[in-house]
Amino acid sequence: MTGLNFRPLALAAAIAAAPAFAHAQEQDLGWSPQGPVTMLIAFAAGGGADSLARLLAEELNARYDWEVIPQNVTGRGGVVMAQHLAGEPADGMTVGVSVSEATTYAVQAARDPGFDVSSFDYLSTITGTQMGIIAKADRGWDNIGDVIEAAKSGEQITVGSMTQKLADATYVLGKNNGIEFTNVMTSGGRGGMNAVIADDVDIAWSAGAQAQGVEAGDLINLTSAEAEPLQVSPDAPMIGDFNFDYDMGVMFLVMAPAGLPEDAKTAWATAIETIVTDEETQINALTNRAFSGPQILNGEELSQAMQESYDAAGRLLDESAE
Repeated sequence: MTGLNFRPLALAAAIAAAPAFAHAQEQDLGWSPQGPVTMLIAFAAGGGADSLARLLAEELNARYDWEVIPQNVTGRGGVVMAQHLAGEPADGMTVGVSVSEATTYAVQAARDPGFDVSSFDYLSTITGTQMGIIAKADRGWDNIGDVIEAAKSGEQITVGSMTQKLADATYVLGKNNGIEFTNVMTSGGRGGMNAVIADDVDIAWSAGAQAQGVEAGDLINLTSAEAEPLQVSPDAPMIGDFNFDYDMGVMFLVMAPAGLPEDAKTAWATAIETIVTDEETQINALTNRAFSGPQILNGEELSQAMQESYDAAGRLLDESAE
């Protein structure tokens, strides 16, 4: 499968939060902002990216004596924030919290949004999704192969998709298996899950919100659409087993305008990794509760992953247009 792939990261030991330690850590970073930092958030208040960003900002302020001010800049699946961020100085004083597809798939789909994947320095990932395709457990389907066979037998299958990328993926998955799904746009992964529960759609993409329903036995993950098995459903088959060569997982990440000085990039990456992997922090708890746990990529490894995701997005778009 082609797309973004995390390397597993063991959780760090708990880090004391005493003020003296915080000041020592600030000095150890080798760089600190000379004034307030604006943290642009690509999505609306209350969502996953917003919650992660605000918890990260709180910990940066408390641990390193920074002054990080969150600001929501929403629209077009993260594109509006990226447009804003691309025009800011590359000095470490303005960063953005977004998802990987905002500068990979969205750029390919928009064709010319005024920036591309190379317009940013990607400082660090935070966590990832748990993307799967779900159905109600009482439908009697064990995996996505059963759904494909039902469609081949003449059953009309409706699929809830929360983004255009997933709608395109729905089309490609059907086409590659000789069937045609009916796509229905939903509002977020929870919207798709609710649509499945209400029988408004037969199956839906969901990025982790389904975990509680799966654990309760009400929902089933028919497939993992990530590069790795789903944590809540490790036995669910991989989507790559069904003629679909794309990783649909999404990374939550922190980024800055391209050209950031190396000392600032290193300081940001170190601070983020230290905070996210600290078991005592609220952001660590949130990643474990609602996402795939702390998952860190930074430096050249992250830049390469973003380029690979950008290239894969172009291929998916081309295939969805055939």
